[in-house]
Amino acid sequence: MLPLGTQAPDFELPDTVSGKTVRLSDVISPKATVVMFLCNHCPYVLHVNAEIVRLAREFQSRGVSFVGISSNDAVAYPEDGPDQMRVHAREVGYPFPYLYDETQEVARAYDAACTPDFYVFDGDQKLAYRGQLDSSRPKRNPGPATGEDLRAALDAVLSGQAPDPVQRPSGGCNIKWK
Repeated sequence: MLPLGTQAPDFELPDTVSGKTVRLSDVISPKATVVMFLCNHCPYVLHVNAEIVRLAREFQSRGVSFVGISSNDAVAYPEDGPDQMRVHAREVGYPFPYLYDETQEVARAYDAACTPDFYVFDGDQKLAYRGQLDSSRPKRNPGPATGEDLRAALDAVLSGQAPDPVQRPSGGCNIKWK
């Protein structure tokens, strides 16, 4: 996992919804920034999508920025290609850019392992949290997603505190590497 305190790795990727190129500097917030590795087909992402949207809307109103990135191999998994990402983002109602990492270089720079995977950077762009949204899982713990872990991390960062150093890795589908 990317060590806490790491500077946010830079990126420049196409937004599948707007068609524009988005850089890290375009989405960085002086309060906190959440970088999420997502995809369209993973049951773990599908299980938490509604909570991701709720949480993003709630914290965007508090000055936090969000960005979703899909790094899956779209040749082997065409449902995760850019055209399908655009449709998916609109259907789910993502209130943030949904970027396509075709080369998978960004996923590697973030040491992303699965979808969903969440990274919180503080106002200085230093990694403060990396891990799970919460403990819900589609089969093993099928209760509703609450966003408990990510909410706690964001509340801590927004209050000038360090999130709990005990951070649970995200669980989900492995990124589909080329």
